[in-house]
Amino acid sequence: MTDPARPGPATRGTDDLDLTAPDGVRLAATLVRPAAATWPAVLIRTPYGRGRLLPEARGWAAHGFGCLVVDVRGRGGSTGEFRPYAHETDDGVAALAALRATPGCDGRVVLAGASYGAHCAVAGALADPGVCGVLAAVPALGPGETAREPGGAARLACRIGWWSEHGAGARPAAPSAVSTLPVSGALTPAPDGWADLWDAPEETPWLWSGIARAAMPLLAVGGTADPFAARTRELARRWGGPSRLVLGPWGHELDAPAPGAVLAGRRIGAVYAAWARAAVQGRPRGRGALVAVGETGRWVRAGDGPALTVAAAPPDGFPAGFVADPERPVRSRPPGAPTPALAPTDGAAPAATPPAATPAAAPATSTGTTAATTSATTAATTAATTESAAAGRPADRVVAHTPPLPAGVLAGPLVVTVTGDTDAPDADWVVRVGLRGHDLVTAVHRHRGPVSRQVVVTTPPVGAAVDEGDRLRVEIAGHHWPAHARNPHTGRDPAHATELRADRRTVHALRLDLPHVRPGRDEVAAAAIPEEVTL
Repeated sequence: MTDPARPGPATRGTDDLDLTAPDGVRLAATLVRPAAATWPAVLIRTPYGRGRLLPEARGWAAHGFGCLVVDVRGRGGSTGEFRPYAHETDDGVAALAALRATPGCDGRVVLAGASYGAHCAVAGALADPGVCGVLAAVPALGPGETAREPGGAARLACRIGWWSEHGAGARPAAPSAVSTLPVSGALTPAPDGWADLWDAPEETPWLWSGIARAAMPLLAVGGTADPFAARTRELARRWGGPSRLVLGPWGHELDAPAPGAVLAGRRIGAVYAAWARAAVQGRPRGRGALVAVGETGRWVRAGDGPALTVAAAPPDGFPAGFVADPERPVRSRPPGAPTPALAPTDGAAPAATPPAATPAAAPATSTGTTAATTSATTAATTAATTESAAAGRPADRVVAHTPPLPAGVLAGPLVVTVTGDTDAPDADWVVRVGLRGHDLVTAVHRHRGPVSRQVVVTTPPVGAAVDEGDRLRVEIAGHHWPAHARNPHTGRDPAHATELRADRRTVHALRLDLPHVRPGRDEVAAAAIPEEVTL
């Protein structure tokens, strides 16, 4: 959190506190005080142990904010039972009241959090409109929002990893968990809330209706390699008050291979501090989105509408067919992975079915991801790189390319319209887009109900430079496993299915609406990003 380019005064001290929830549960908290006699404050609530966030709290104090870090109920030093997403509104109101009553706090409070902590921040703000602002980083907003993609597909590997580490009464997942049918039975015994997760609405009604009415400023921070990037963008777009979206080339840890390179030598804490100072002064008024162009240090202001429409076609033209077989699903790859060399009939199925990726128990990180997710995607990547032709086996995807593109930047989501046929009453459509030999973005859209010849798949936002003449590689498939559950093609929800069937698909056309920004247009200097979010 501390910005080394702007050192602040030393902290005054650290106090451990006990707060009381409305039902008597004791919430353990630590307050880090700045040097000033009175100060605005930041409230952070976390299920991952408040000790992990004390360095961030000291960073806030160095910038003149008191910072109260609270263990959510049933976690760390707090009593009660942790049931994910069940108690964060009332507990947040209690923590806010205690912070405002703390000697030295001037009553101005910003709510902040990452991953599950972002849900805590948003839920607290919706219950107390007097807060000065909300800082939500890589937000895991609710049960349905984390279990399903915005397009309805069921996430698998990362949910098994998180719930086997953090669900109430959690324990390590069995090696066969990702292959278990039904998916809802993958964790045995199931942590409290695991079964409810798969029946939760894709969007939590009270949360999103409150988001639309929220009036205080929002800073939403995400990464183009984060699984919740699309939700981060939606949060910023649908927030009722002033909002700023900052999307860097980060994953869930909000870091990059070259720390500081994206922000002209600063870390993301410099952006947090500049925005929070403006929020407690009542300054942020506008709306906007800033997207990093990879790790180049370039940034652009992203608009809402696509600016360039192109078609894509396979080498032999349309129609092009493939079989979506859940027994031999197309396997997931981590963001940015090299595109593996396929057979000359680009799109043929693997010669042999590799072993299933198996998440294993691993220590939690401060943002709630686990090594289980990394294990699953790494194994899947290894399997994907061995893809080759298989005699007598139909293709498992269609691979197409766009015409040469003009130079510029892709900044935002890609909208891919697939004109195709399926025999299934419930089908996942996977779109994986690559650029210069590496994956750029993957999206999964679940189409239910009457068969439609056109399926619109919106990808998570991207930030990438396009050179003159570059072409995008587009894969269309029916599965993206183990990152997502296999669609059974029976009409049964993938989370509850026990029977799997193959589905024949035919693709007749592909259209891409690209968020293309012309060279030199809407660019923002990296050094100006902390100030840009305060306007």
